[in-house]
Amino acid sequence: MLVQQRLYDVDSFWQFVCEADDDTRYELIDGEIIAMPPPGEQHGYLIVRLSMFLALYVSENNSGRVTADSGFYPKYDRSIVLSPDISFRRLDPAAEPASQSWVPVMPDLAVEIKSPSNTLAELRRKAAIYLRHGTQLVWIVLPGSKSAEVCRLDASGEMRTEAIGLDGSLSGEPALPGFELPLSKLFA
Repeated sequence: MLVQQRLYDVDSFWQFVCEADDDTRYELIDGEIIAMPPPGEQHGYLIVRLSMFLALYVSENNSGRVTADSGFYPKYDRSIVLSPDISFRRLDPAAEPASQSWVPVMPDLAVEIKSPSNTLAELRRKAAIYLRHGTQLVWIVLPGSKSAEVCRLDASGEMRTEAIGLDGSLSGEPALPGFELPLSKLFA
């Protein structure tokens, strides 16, 4: 849902969010504020479950940072702030502490879990934005069908999606090499 017609940048959006007095999450796409109502329990459960698998793998391999609901924006486009349900960024083990504000780089892996207030077209649009601004891999998790879409850029820079059914697995390649999660385990 579009909140206001005025165009915002990262700084004015930060001020808007800090002054908002509600539980709504917001994102900024092309300078427009998009409201995201709180999702249901299944959505939260899948965020925690998938985050658990990712965080365990990342911790064992000392390969970066897994976060939930953190804001990211590309340094060169201040009209976008996206907040994936789950994200992963490769980091040096001696990396700086986690930012108190939005991160001025897109994550290596972004995960969007479809909630009743999302359409698949909206999630695919966000996937294209992530990929266009440096994210290597986007997973769109579809709880209703117990499936997922994996989004990557092909050699010509076009977004390609791969449908993964309950009998398939989410692969972390190229963002998180070696990570593999059967969807049956996520939806167990």
